[in-house]
Amino acid sequence: MSTLSAESLVSILALVGAVIIIAALLSGLIERSGFPQVAAFLALGAALGPAGLDLLHITLDSPILHIVSTLSLVLVLFTDAISLNLAEVKKAGPLALLVLGPGTLLSAFLVAVAGWGLLGLVPAAAALVGAALASTDPVLLRGLLRREEVPPTARLVLRLESGLNDIVLLPIVLVAMVFLSSNTSETAADWARLALDLLVLGPGAGVLVGVIGVATLDLIRKRVGIRRDYESIFSLGIAFTAYAAAEAVHGSGFLAAFAAGLTISLLDVELCDCFLEYGETTAEMTLLFTFVLFGSSLIWSGLAQINGMVLLFALLALLVRPVAFLISLARVRLAIRDRLLIAWFGPRGLSSLLLILLPVFAGIPGTQALFAICSLVVILSVIVHGSAPMFLLARRKHRNVLPPDTNPTDYEPVEATRLTRHPIAVPVLPTPEPPEEPTTGEQPKVAKPVQLSSSIRISVDELRTLWRAKEHVIILDVRKIRPYEASPIQARGAIRVSPERATEDAQELGLPYDAYLVAYCT
Repeated sequence: MSTLSAESLVSILALVGAVIIIAALLSGLIERSGFPQVAAFLALGAALGPAGLDLLHITLDSPILHIVSTLSLVLVLFTDAISLNLAEVKKAGPLALLVLGPGTLLSAFLVAVAGWGLLGLVPAAAALVGAALASTDPVLLRGLLRREEVPPTARLVLRLESGLNDIVLLPIVLVAMVFLSSNTSETAADWARLALDLLVLGPGAGVLVGVIGVATLDLIRKRVGIRRDYESIFSLGIAFTAYAAAEAVHGSGFLAAFAAGLTISLLDVELCDCFLEYGETTAEMTLLFTFVLFGSSLIWSGLAQINGMVLLFALLALLVRPVAFLISLARVRLAIRDRLLIAWFGPRGLSSLLLILLPVFAGIPGTQALFAICSLVVILSVIVHGSAPMFLLARRKHRNVLPPDTNPTDYEPVEATRLTRHPIAVPVLPTPEPPEEPTTGEQPKVAKPVQLSSSIRISVDELRTLWRAKEHVIILDVRKIRPYEASPIQARGAIRVSPERATEDAQELGLPYDAYLVAYCT
């Protein structure tokens, strides 16, 4: 290995380490403030780039950008598919179809028309830009979806949109690339081949790899056993293998990654759940690392493109989504708050940049200028959409004891055994006051304390013992957002507390200090 290669490797490893460390240290602050996490990593990239410390030099021709961007898009599509909950899709029903169909496609069409009319783009280039800028970024949206102030209907629809609209827009990008290529003499056989690649070879390779992977995992799991944390690594291996298999047969590796994730989601719930616990965090770190690379210099190339028409196009690209979605959802019965949140929160971010990079990496002439235009829109979106939660979503002082939009009488009164695997008891007791001296010769009667086997975990039988002893017990529901909203039941008398800010919620709810706080999750 040459000295230059060794130095590059050290720089990359240092950058990866910095991203992980900063992401961990800032996670709590970003969670509480609502400040967009992406903005922090764009700033980190700028600080390391030519305008800052001059430690990071990334261009559109850099091999590391090509590799990391490809891995990021594979992980975005795979994560979107594997986290898909069919019960949520059925619950959303026609609303999800309207968002993914008319809403997404109309947004792409309106942006394309703006690009054609204002920037003079040819129809294929305009369609390419429209598809890229209609993509909803899952990284920017993730911070919003973690906030419990977001109504459940809006959260569900936005989650489904961010998870599925890329697979709706990716074929548009791939077809537009064919029209923009230098070879304009495409025959019917060429178009048939493209259809075969998009509809059969890519998805087929993904499904095949997913089925074989799940079957093999299930066989080994039953006969030998597999550590649960390694199942997450296994799922990542399926994502990359599916991409490689599809590319080997000249199919779309990105469609294959999505198909593989969807196959796992349908066939192996345990692997899917395991991936969500660990693999999703790995994917998020990769995406944030990609933002650092873009933030070094590439994304700021959009600022150099600013003129009257480009700026007007960028503003329209942000404003056409609310118009498109309000039109698409006009006939749907929705609360005004849900309708406005769904229509407004469509942040453009890494997904848009990764989609517009596909023709750049393919060497199609003129697409580097399209990347700069999309970069300007992404910068504006990070500012507008990234900061909006801090101002538009004021925290409620009191949490719903039961999931929102639900009649409490609809809930089945159940005990914790129906809802949890590991109930946790945290006795929070004040310093006991000394007993009063007896006024007579009688010995004072002291209640026999309830003996628990552990101060951390409590069994259901021990919980019943506390109840029989008339102890002050408060049941806390600390499930994460997704299982909390997906479950139709809740422990009887439970109080909802967010796992991310349990202490603050307990203080806001005025929970007493002389009680047993018994928390359960799934």
